[in-house]
Amino acid sequence: MPKLLRRSFFARSVHAVAPDLIGATLLFKGVGGVIVEVEAYHHTDPAAHSFGGRTERNSVMFGPPGYTYVYRSYGVHWCLNFVCEPQGSASAVLIRALAPTQGLPAMRRRRGVANERLLCAGPGRLCQALGITGAQYALALDAPPFEIRARTQDVDVAIGPLPQQAVQNVIAPCFADDAQLHSTPGTKSSSARTTRGERPCSWT
Repeated sequence: MPKLLRRSFFARSVHAVAPDLIGATLLFKGVGGVIVEVEAYHHTDPAAHSFGGRTERNSVMFGPPGYTYVYRSYGVHWCLNFVCEPQGSASAVLIRALAPTQGLPAMRRRRGVANERLLCAGPGRLCQALGITGAQYALALDAPPFEIRARTQDVDVAIGPLPQQAVQNVIAPCFADDAQLHSTPGTKSSSARTTRGERPCSWT
């Protein structure tokens, strides 16, 4: 079984953690899949929620790494972030998309769609599919109900173009081709690339 990612895994630069999460498996109460797209937000980025300082909403970002930062976007969509870097840094990785692998019936019921490609394509859809809400704010990532397992194969992580809706100075997302990892026959590596016209995720 792939090793469980401990909180110490997140006690590094957010720009190092983000690509290392591509190909890892994220489960919440046994439901989830392979992480295929993320965005890293350093506290110096104006788009980071921590850029303007500590608030009640973002306080967990200033705490120790390896905890969840869950917030509601535009009052509609819940978004899941992993707090990174040493305490006080206030940086995090937004989990943008999964390739569903476990608990698909529950995902389909929550999302109200059957198309597997639409279950976790986008941070809002992802949280709805997994049943993640503000109730999961500030939970440890290495303890139930969360489980994150390291990837088991090498992947070529692509730093891709930002969605048009994104603030332009935010680090570009890391993502995998067509919302899943494709092994190359006869090799030990996998492709984790996409093109501007084939983004697996919507913005929300």
